[in-house]
Amino acid sequence: MRLPYHWLRELVTVPDGPDALASTLGLRGFEVASVEDGAQPVIDFEITANRPDCLSVIGLAREASAAYSLPLTLPDRRLPPAGDAKPFAVIIEDAELCPRYCAQVFEVLSQAASPSWLRERLEAAGVRSISAIVDVTNYVMIEMGHPTHAFDLARLGGATLRVRRAKRGEKIRTLDGIERALEPDMLVIADAERAQAIGGVMGGADSEIGSGARVMVLESAYFKPSSVRRTSKSLGLKTEASTRFERGADINGAPAAIARAAALLHQIGAARPLGAMIDRYPAPKAPLSLTLRSARIARMLGEHVPDGEVPARLEPLGFGVKPAEGRDPRSEVRGASAKGRGPTSEGRGSRSEVGDEGTGREWIVDVPTFRVDVLREIDLIEEIARHDGYASLPGTFPTLTAAQAAPDQRTLRDRAIKQVLIACGLSEAMTFAFVERAAALPFANGTEPAALANPLSEKYAVLRPSLLPGLIDAASYNRRRERRDIRLFETGARFTPAGENRAVAGVWSGAGALSHWSGGARAVDFFDVKGAVETLCRTLGIDVTFEPVSRPYFVEGRAAAVIFRLKPEATSIHGDPVATHGDLVAPHDDHVAPHDDHVATHDDHVASAFRRKTAGELGQIAPAILDARELPPNEALFAFELDVDAIGALRPSGDFRAESLPRFPSVVRDLSILVDAILPAAAVRGTIRSSAPETLAEVTEFDRYRGKGVPDDRVSLSLRLTFRSPDRTLTDGEVDEAMNRIVAALAADHGAVRR
Repeated sequence: MRLPYHWLRELVTVPDGPDALASTLGLRGFEVASVEDGAQPVIDFEITANRPDCLSVIGLAREASAAYSLPLTLPDRRLPPAGDAKPFAVIIEDAELCPRYCAQVFEVLSQAASPSWLRERLEAAGVRSISAIVDVTNYVMIEMGHPTHAFDLARLGGATLRVRRAKRGEKIRTLDGIERALEPDMLVIADAERAQAIGGVMGGADSEIGSGARVMVLESAYFKPSSVRRTSKSLGLKTEASTRFERGADINGAPAAIARAAALLHQIGAARPLGAMIDRYPAPKAPLSLTLRSARIARMLGEHVPDGEVPARLEPLGFGVKPAEGRDPRSEVRGASAKGRGPTSEGRGSRSEVGDEGTGREWIVDVPTFRVDVLREIDLIEEIARHDGYASLPGTFPTLTAAQAAPDQRTLRDRAIKQVLIACGLSEAMTFAFVERAAALPFANGTEPAALANPLSEKYAVLRPSLLPGLIDAASYNRRRERRDIRLFETGARFTPAGENRAVAGVWSGAGALSHWSGGARAVDFFDVKGAVETLCRTLGIDVTFEPVSRPYFVEGRAAAVIFRLKPEATSIHGDPVATHGDLVAPHDDHVAPHDDHVATHDDHVASAFRRKTAGELGQIAPAILDARELPPNEALFAFELDVDAIGALRPSGDFRAESLPRFPSVVRDLSILVDAILPAAAVRGTIRSSAPETLAEVTEFDRYRGKGVPDDRVSLSLRLTFRSPDRTLTDGEVDEAMNRIVAALAADHGAVRR
């Protein structure tokens, strides 16, 4: 809401300038977006959806009046003398969607441009000047927050306005020149023949005020907020009028808006009323009354508010306050016999006991109809606190009656995942759960993504089947802004025909490591991402293996499935979690043959059941997807995605166990072998561990060579084997025997030749 400063000062003579005024109102709950200086200073407020009354100059002026304890001067709302009436009728056929409709016939006297003062105020508020009559309707909307609309009476069939629902197949050409198809649940303002406006949203082009208009009809109504919101969203038509009506207008503001418009039209010589105003209000609504208790105020605010200050804070905001003689049956009175503790002494901020909330001073508060957000006693208490300044409230801790519950394991798990990935150099991203259908399809595993019934736009049309589409778009956004090195991850929900589950995913492009003067930078590769996944899983106490996999969104030959393996201490294998999560597969249910290099457990068949399911995957994103998402060509983007729910099922639980440092020295042997170039290193490690004695503590690859002296289809692989016993020093003979067994197993299983 753009508030022209001089316009407000015409209603409340605040002593402060624009900056100080903005600060004062900001402390009372109105976020200040900006303050513009100049001949027409403007304060731009971000008005929350629950305060439609402050989408107006008068609404904000009322707040300033209460803040500065100054009188509010309302503008002239007297109807000028009227001429002879013209035959005209208003019929409400749907009082549910339009409880009140007012109309006034005017004789158009002049179509000249608006006076300069009016144009300048509209422009300061961000509204373009069009003509005197249209400018007056916009002026009233900004000043009072209540939209109005003018019809050319000569272009209305039957000199009648009917407020009804649209007919099936009915269409209307709106003021923006677009023909729109209407649905039967939409409210329209029609003449005797066809729809002439969409109720609360926009008028029709066929009855707009043109240069030849001689008699016009000005409408001012109250429309059901949910109906306006649904119609506006369905038509994709957002207007200043719909913004106000869908949040809740003042049902008693309709006749006042016409009276204000009539006074302005008379003032600038543009039009004069003909006959009396028509006010159709089939079922008048009584204003809401609430009971307000002083003891409840003290309990909620933590300080005593003197009884005399309660009316002083509420009445300037438009509330009617009077001493209670009895409880209103519609008022909210909760816990009338409950005991509470808080201040009751007359000193502000002092602490003392508060007795029964059903005792003490009480008031009956009449809520003005423009305050659609005030429905309960607690809302009145918020108004009292808000206009005393939240900063003055004492800070207190709530009384604890029970021990704090243990943190949710899912929260701790997500926190650990984020800490590990941040330590790996990735930055956390937060993307929408809604994505473009074209972006989601490659990751939907051949199914149709779940579509939204009323998407905000085609860019947010479906629920994401994977976290990767959003992260790829985030990488594209960064890359187009000259960020070459991109490392992003996200945790969140994804949606498939099987249901919803949580995942963690990441993307990585650019440099594999930070550049340094001692050496040149290198590009990220598959093994950088694989290392991040291994680090994450190892930190969570889970062993993983990797198997080649083929996916349409990954480059062939540069993708792998992540297969989880249980550690011996994993407690999930003992009970329900395994049975519960055994079928959780993400993103795909691939059956992978058990690997020789598995961790033995007392219940190995359960562990094998888990190993046959992929719980994630990683690889290089296909160039076709990168082109479609506008990433630069010839640049690689690597990604991973893991099923967080599966991680939670497999993650060991219980206390950590500490082990003492080794007391006896280790024996290190290096082994170089020739193996097939396509043989995975994990297969070599698995054979070594399965054939070695328990004294083998560690296996590490330290060299891989292809070139002179090595056949083209072979590779020289060098490994470092560390042996150690916890209770004695190993002899050379024991280590030699173990090495011989390992070499023999490698030769038998993989045709390895020792170099």
